[in-house]
Amino acid sequence: MLPGAALRAVAAALLNLSGLGLGYVLLGRWFRALLCWVATGWLLFAALPADPGGVSGGLVTGYLLVLALAAADGAWTARRTAVGGSWRPVVAAVAGLALLAVPAGSAVWYGSAQDEAVERMLLDRLEEGDRTVEAASGKAFGAAREDYRSALAVYRELGEDHAGSRAGKLVPARLDAYYKAIAAPYRQKKHCEAIEPLAYLRTVPEAIDPALLGALVRYPDESLAESMYACGVTQLHDGAAGVNGGALGDLLRTFPGSPQAGRVGPAVSKEIAAQKTAVGDSGSPCAATEKLRGLRAATASLPDKAVAKLAAQADGGIRDGVYACGLDEFKEKRFGEARKTLTGFADTYGKDGRRARARDIAIAAEIADTRAAAGSRLPPAGTPGGARMELVLSNDAPDGVEVLYTGPVTGRVTIGGCGSCTSYTWSSGALRACKDTGKNYPHATLRLPAGEYHFLYKHRVDAGGSGALVSSYADGSRIQPGYRYTGCTYVTTSTSFGGGLTDTVSFR
Repeated sequence: MLPGAALRAVAAALLNLSGLGLGYVLLGRWFRALLCWVATGWLLFAALPADPGGVSGGLVTGYLLVLALAAADGAWTARRTAVGGSWRPVVAAVAGLALLAVPAGSAVWYGSAQDEAVERMLLDRLEEGDRTVEAASGKAFGAAREDYRSALAVYRELGEDHAGSRAGKLVPARLDAYYKAIAAPYRQKKHCEAIEPLAYLRTVPEAIDPALLGALVRYPDESLAESMYACGVTQLHDGAAGVNGGALGDLLRTFPGSPQAGRVGPAVSKEIAAQKTAVGDSGSPCAATEKLRGLRAATASLPDKAVAKLAAQADGGIRDGVYACGLDEFKEKRFGEARKTLTGFADTYGKDGRRARARDIAIAAEIADTRAAAGSRLPPAGTPGGARMELVLSNDAPDGVEVLYTGPVTGRVTIGGCGSCTSYTWSSGALRACKDTGKNYPHATLRLPAGEYHFLYKHRVDAGGSGALVSSYADGSRIQPGYRYTGCTYVTTSTSFGGGLTDTVSFR
């Protein structure tokens, strides 16, 4: 062993541990130095630039093993190698020890660079969430719901799992912007549109640490209650509240003790009063009545019993509206609808003073549905005075007949069937009907003021296995003072029903 071998060995080992192969350089072992440079270069190539994942543990372990082998080999080689020139082992050892700061400092620097890479990655994730919110804000909430949930997942991860990062510290501000984006319809006073997104915001504290939300936890409640109230009032006015009370029903179920819930009752009463006025003033009583019916049904379905009782306020308006609707349908020549409406009114409101009038107009509408002249004007409201002429109507048919009439007075009468009577051919009926003196024909006697009358004869015709069908015949007659009139109804066999109805009127 050469003199100073131990000190040379320490110096070469320390120099090689720097990763720069300087121990081999000083010993003149250039090929081995090159191998050290290649190993260090490969590590730098794999590690730079620093990324959040860093370098693999296997690569680092392999490189440390190379440094250890290089140090051991350098020490072994230096013990047996004389170094010429001015080189001093003590200086080399000190330099080697100082150069150990290179790998140590590189490790520290790399750790810092890796931390910065992680911060950049987290900031990129934050920006990704921001872009998702921005894109979602341009869509309807139903189409954007999943985008908002995706962005919330990003904010939750950053705020809860990386709270100390720069991105994590920005999450509360981002959540504020998130809430504002979703609640935009409320700020734009689109209250019906705002209900769904505000209801979603109430669920956000279930998906993220409420501490990150702060005051936002309570933000949606008042806004949602206000939107439900404003939307519900609009639905009442438009007749769109539905059987569950619409948004007002949701308000009373969700926020029963809120100030907005306390305003529901007065709002309902106000809307009912407005619709009752509209029944008489709108010019469209049928539409106004239907809206009032819907308003009554919606009010009755509200979960607050005190408010639901307000539905009864609509009853009088509905009653007036049905009557006005029937008159309007008659005036517009919609006779079938007028008959149905006014008959329903008379059947429903038996104690109403307009019941008899409604029945008269319904009779005139039924006649006018077959004989349009009967609907040229509403039947007179009063009963004319003066003399009355007698009209005797006989029935020469096996089944009964109902006679409706309108003119100066309006009414209906039913005449029973003639059990011994039969139907006639079209040509023989007019000559033979009601002429058999041996028969006692069922009859009815009407006493009518003079004037123009319209009649509708409704006879039920036996259609065999298909049941009874109604055959109708309408006609007009003028009742003049000083006459007594007779009429006869009978069935012929020439119509598509297998029978028909006609009448004759004679004077004497």
